[in-house]
Amino acid sequence: MIIKPGKKEDIDSWMSLVEKVKDAFPGLETKEALNEHKNTVLDFMERSSAICAKEQNEIVGILLFSSETNEICFLAVDAEHRRQHIAEKMVSLMLTKMDSHREISVTTYREGVPEGRTARAFYKRIGFTEGKLTEEFGSPIQEFVLKR
Repeated sequence: MIIKPGKKEDIDSWMSLVEKVKDAFPGLETKEALNEHKNTVLDFMERSSAICAKEQNEIVGILLFSSETNEICFLAVDAEHRRQHIAEKMVSLMLTKMDSHREISVTTYREGVPEGRTARAFYKRIGFTEGKLTEEFGSPIQEFVLKR
């Protein structure tokens, strides 16, 4: 397993994983939305704000982050590769690229929403605490914050 910055040449494998996990993320329901997301990923890659986990040239984990806003924008691991600490390793690499004096935020589904159960447990396990309630893409979400 290799954890590395995502590069343009990774985009097809990256988007294959997005296709697998899209139902767990609001805003990726249509072909147009997926194409827009692909362009967003390429932009993040260009800004060195994309991290992936690769196993035998297949991307099994993806993370997009913003060092400007100190937030995790997208994080997913292939279901067949979960429970191998891949997300934690990607977050660790991301932390080296963030402002260590500012807290880091991420949003996920609110408590009680089945799609968010795993993500909420993960963020709590690595030290994030629950923050404000809000909405994204018409879905009720909650912010999680990592104090530094």
